[in-house]
Amino acid sequence: MIAIHISRYILKGIILTIALVLLWLLGNMAYNRWFAEGAKPDRALYPLRGIDVSHHNGDIDFGALTPAEADVSFIYIKATEGTDFVDPDFTANARKALEAGIPAGAYHFFRYDTDGELQALNFLQALRGRPFPLPPAIDVEDCGNPDGNTTAKIVERLRTLTLLLAEEGYTPVIYTNLDGYHRLIKGNFDHLPLWISSFSYPPLDTDPDNRRWALWQYSHRGSVSGIGKATDLNVVNPANPLKGLTQK
Repeated sequence: MIAIHISRYILKGIILTIALVLLWLLGNMAYNRWFAEGAKPDRALYPLRGIDVSHHNGDIDFGALTPAEADVSFIYIKATEGTDFVDPDFTANARKALEAGIPAGAYHFFRYDTDGELQALNFLQALRGRPFPLPPAIDVEDCGNPDGNTTAKIVERLRTLTLLLAEEGYTPVIYTNLDGYHRLIKGNFDHLPLWISSFSYPPLDTDPDNRRWALWQYSHRGSVSGIGKATDLNVVNPANPLKGLTQK
């Protein structure tokens, strides 16, 4: 009987420990996603800066998004998600960016649980006829995606999406965080430009010389003139910039 009681206490302790670890992980993810201020890249090393936006940012005054006023030299705009969602502000944001003369690109939020070909068709429909100077980007991250999809299936669907974009003449940029990079991107999509989200300084986990990544998203909590809500902040890697994003 004593042994049974001890075993029950041990089992309860293990369950409690696992629960605490899971709570810590979820809390850490939530803090990094919504509350962390982010890194502070050295302006002398990373002078070229930009933002990425969606309808969550609300109404944007594109006239205020200048390098002098808002420290914005480029912008990525959410276009689509999954197989059928189009960001309700995409058309207006794309038009206003063009009118303001801000180098812009469109991004697609990749869904782990839906067909890669149908996602490509949704994204391509949004891109068609729009003269974006920056290459399209694909947002690949666990946040906002359901559990239960194997790594192999996610990679398969993402590969289908990237190949169909390539058939239309696009070389997409892959956006992800460090976990997503090591689990899904590294070794599978090394031929594509990388846009890394990291609050470390700098994101050395991608490579020791920082030559693998092209864009670095260093904060989700930026304050930008012309935007009333917290905004994602990015810098360009001068050692490996995207085409059209070299310092003048």
